[in-house]
Amino acid sequence: MARHAPRPVDVPWGLRIDIGQPAQAVRHVLLDTDAETARGLIGTITEPTACVKAFLPQGEMEPWFPSGWEPTEPCFLMAADLRPPDAHAPDGYTATVETAGGVTHVRVLSADGELAASGRTGLAGAACVFDQIVTEPAHRRLGLGTVVMAALTGAAIDGGASTGVLGATVQGRALYEALGWKVLSPLNGYVYAPAAP
Repeated sequence: MARHAPRPVDVPWGLRIDIGQPAQAVRHVLLDTDAETARGLIGTITEPTACVKAFLPQGEMEPWFPSGWEPTEPCFLMAADLRPPDAHAPDGYTATVETAGGVTHVRVLSADGELAASGRTGLAGAACVFDQIVTEPAHRRLGLGTVVMAALTGAAIDGGASTGVLGATVQGRALYEALGWKVLSPLNGYVYAPAAP
C-alpha cells in the first residue's frame, strides 16, 4: 500500500509481490514455510534482484541459499496499538502532511526549506503500515523521527486505523521501542544477484 506496489499474490510458499524496482524486481515472502519448500523456491529463481524474505533469524535461513545470494540488512517486524500522538516539530522546523489514495506522506522541513525527515504510511482497513521513516544525517538527534511518527500516527487514526505495523532496521528499532512499539519477530531476507550500489 505505502509503495503503490501491486497486491501480493498467494503462492504455495506464502506471498509474491512484484516490486518492479531496479534494486528489487520481485519479493517472495515465506509464511510457515519449511526448509525443503524454501530451497525448492530458491532453486527456481534466476531473476536478478529477486528477494526472499521470512520472519526468521538470518542464521536459520542462511543454509538455504547457494552462492549468488546476499543477505539484506537485518530487520524486525514490529507493531503497536495506535494512540493519539503528542509531538511537535522543534523551533525552525515545520511538518507537512499529505494524504491521497490511502497513502500519507509526512515531510519535516528545516527553516531554509531543506528536507530534514520524512516517512509515509499505507492504510489497509484497521491496520496501517509505516514505511521509509528517514531523518537526514545533518538533522539527527533532534527528535524529528518522533515528529514524523506522531504526524503519521495522527493521520492513521483519522483514517480509521487502530494498529500500526512496520519493518524496522536495527538502528530504527530503538526509536520505535521508545514510542511503545513491540517486536513481533525477526524479518530477514536474501537477494539474488543484487544490483551494484
